[in-house]
Amino acid sequence: MIRKLIFTGVFLLTVMVGANAQTKDEKEVAAAVEKLRKAMIDGNKEELESIVTDKLSYGHSGGHVEGKQEFVEKIVSGKSDFVTIELTDQTISISDDIAVVRHKLTATTNDNGKPGDVHLLVLLVFQKEHKQWKLLARQAVKVAQ
Repeated sequence: MIRKLIFTGVFLLTVMVGANAQTKDEKEVAAAVEKLRKAMIDGNKEELESIVTDKLSYGHSGGHVEGKQEFVEKIVSGKSDFVTIELTDQTISISDDIAVVRHKLTATTNDNGKPGDVHLLVLLVFQKEHKQWKLLARQAVKVAQ
C-alpha cells in the first residue's frame, strides 16, 4: 500500500513538473524577449536591429505606430529612454513559426531627459527567421491605475 502511494505521488509530481516545463521554442522566445528588454535599456543599436524584423510594426499605447528604423533610432538617441524595464505575468503561445507573447511591463523612463513611469499590457508577435525568433509586431495598452 505504501509503495502504491509513493509511486502515485512520484508519478503525479512528474506529470505536474512536465506540464509546467517550457518547450525548446518557448525557451528561445523567452530568451528573445529578454534580449529585446536588455537592448531597449542599453540603447544597443546592433542588438535592437538583430532582434526585430525589417517589417516591424511597433505600436505604442498612445496610438503611434512605427517601423524598425524609427523604433531603433528613438531608443538609441534617447528620445525613448528606458532606464528600467520589469516584465511580469508573461505567457508564450507558439503556432508553427509564430509566437505570441503577452506580459505586463513596468518601467522607469527618461524620454528626452524627462523622468517618467509606465505601466503597460503588451502583446508581442515573434516570427522565426533563419532559426532565430525576431519581433514582428508589438502593441501596448496603458494599465488603468
